[in-house]
Amino acid sequence: MSTDNIEKLYKHFGVLADAKDKVSEHEEDYLEILKAVKGSDKEKRLASQFIARFFKHFPALSDQAIEAQLDLCEDEDLAIRKQAIKDLPRLSQDLKVYTYRIADILAQLLQAQDPSELSVVHNSLMTLFKQDPKGTLTGIFSQISNGDDLSREQCMKFLTVKIRAQGSEILDKESEDFLIAECKKVLQDVTAEEFHLLMELLNATRLGKTVSGQKELVDIAAEQAELGQSFNPTDPDNESFDRLVNCVKHALPYFSKQLESTRFVVYFCDEVLPQLHLVGGAEEGTGTDQQLELLNLLADLSTFCGPLEKAESRVNEVFTRLLEFMPLPPDGDADEKSEPRLDFSHVECLIYSYHRLGRQCPEALSKDAEKLKDFRLRLHYFARSVQGYMKKLQEALRGKTGEELKSEENKLKVVALKTTSNINTLIKDLFHTPPSFKSNIVLSWKPPSASYTNQDREILNDSVRSGSKRHTPITFGADSPKHPRTSISNQREIYTPPSGKYSNKVSSYMPQRGGVRGTRSRGRGFGGRGRGAWRGRNY
Repeated sequence: MSTDNIEKLYKHFGVLADAKDKVSEHEEDYLEILKAVKGSDKEKRLASQFIARFFKHFPALSDQAIEAQLDLCEDEDLAIRKQAIKDLPRLSQDLKVYTYRIADILAQLLQAQDPSELSVVHNSLMTLFKQDPKGTLTGIFSQISNGDDLSREQCMKFLTVKIRAQGSEILDKESEDFLIAECKKVLQDVTAEEFHLLMELLNATRLGKTVSGQKELVDIAAEQAELGQSFNPTDPDNESFDRLVNCVKHALPYFSKQLESTRFVVYFCDEVLPQLHLVGGAEEGTGTDQQLELLNLLADLSTFCGPLEKAESRVNEVFTRLLEFMPLPPDGDADEKSEPRLDFSHVECLIYSYHRLGRQCPEALSKDAEKLKDFRLRLHYFARSVQGYMKKLQEALRGKTGEELKSEENKLKVVALKTTSNINTLIKDLFHTPPSFKSNIVLSWKPPSASYTNQDREILNDSVRSGSKRHTPITFGADSPKHPRTSISNQREIYTPPSGKYSNKVSSYMPQRGGVRGTRSRGRGFGGRGRGAWRGRNY
């Protein structure tokens, strides 16, 4: 390191600092500071600070100064890079015209691999947000639209995390409106991961706080779900299933009495249920899980379904699927091994959906005597099995402490008890003459509500607190002992598409230093539509 060079650098700094209002007359001194980015490590760190300090006084040298600062942002020395990144927001502190360009640079630097360097990038972007939120968003969305796939993904993740945490502190109305508009543009071409991030980001804005805004979010989910297209349960990449599940899960939190789920229910009745048996293909074990996932969603959607066109035919579609899981009682001379398998989890979903939607055409069942007689036989047989199972579960859980109920085995029993209790309640309703559709229950995978009894609340609250978020398939069948024990299938995980990258376009990307000087055009097409881009996300 040359001591003379350091002294000269300080001398140039002194001239500019002492010049005060006439600082712009000392262009040569500022040029010498710009040259210091090619010097020693100490010269570089000082140059970074001095460039930012006097940047606003030399507009004619702005491009040269920004290029010099970028040289430092790409330096091999981590300490120098961090200093340069920290100083970047000062370039636009008094000159907002440069916010867009600085934000674009920092957005590209979100690919930094070193955690401490990435933290500095985050801090610098947040500093920019406080100075000029709309200009900062403009720069970030420039990278989302024009940058490479990794940069695009990192920008979305950054916005989602920061806006969700500090949105009201860093966004004014103008910048929030701009953010919403830009997200909607990007949503025209997204992968599954990007859709998830953008929906979370939009939820953190005012859209997630009003019924009208929530309707916009539901409309986006409906558009992405392609409800106008046929459901294809056998496509090679499973895209039709993944797309529908992911989009419905994003829409579900917004449904209410003011915002109905009718169009989704119609799609399930018309497109999904008739092909339910084809879902999952031939892969062993996968089909049942995927079918149950769809039935879960249908049950959730049925809660807030509005008036249906062709209600009777659509309700009959649910009824037909329900009968497939509610067998007739076996012949009197049948042995134990020939007893049918009872899938309680599937039945809870379908009987709940039928009970909710059947309110729109309550006479459809009672006007057909043979149909009603057949259904009553199935209900009676199923009810006997349910009540026997409930008794064993109640005995097993009676007297258990909160800590004991947190064990995996007891959590499963708690959910099984709620599942069978729900089925039992709805069967009693449907046994009325004529069938009744008045009872209200809370599905077993939902958090407990105030309408539960104290005993139910104690059991289920402990279950929820200990992490039981989804219910597992519960079966009662030929492979289980007849009285003391009832078979509960091994706890399964709800279908999760393969993890990792969500588009083939990003699978081979390797970040290279030096990529912050300009963006690269990608020619995305539609985010991987038809190429499995919707695989890989369980929301």
